[in-house]
Amino acid sequence: MSEKPTALVIDDERQIRKLLRIVLEENDYRVLESDSGKQGLSDIALRRPDVVLLDLGLPDMDGMAVLKRLREWSRAPVLILSVRDRPDEKVAALDAGADDYVTKPFEASELLARRRAIQRRAPFGTEDAYFQAGHLTIDFNSHTVTVKGHEVKLTATEYSLLKVLAQHAGKVV
Repeated sequence: MSEKPTALVIDDERQIRKLLRIVLEENDYRVLESDSGKQGLSDIALRRPDVVLLDLGLPDMDGMAVLKRLREWSRAPVLILSVRDRPDEKVAALDAGADDYVTKPFEASELLARRRAIQRRAPFGTEDAYFQAGHLTIDFNSHTVTVKGHEVKLTATEYSLLKVLAQHAGKVV
């Protein structure tokens, strides 16, 4: 039997997190919760969820800032859940890298349908926060490279080249 997909809910409202946990668990998701942007970014890097449900109105940092920082190192699918309903806000979130946008309040069936649509469009395998091959480890979050546990100092160009090669491992680049 395959492992359940993991959803990370980043929302400061406990009741919303509880509702999403119930809906997602009933649909065979393993649910993780974060109540702040900083904790959410950490959880994404460490736990590598299959989908992120992100509120824009977080107490410690704006959800758009979370999204932009996340997109620097991850392609994890992101579904925005927000009370912000102006078209320009939706467009800004989608242009910043969100995969979809749902306005609160929402119907559980619509949320699940949008999640399925994201899953259909997702490339095979989203980018992980880490790459490892033998003794080489690349941490895409902190932009560090280690070999046998020892940090390797690289220029920005060298790191960028190594990152591209790692992201396309086994392919001609």
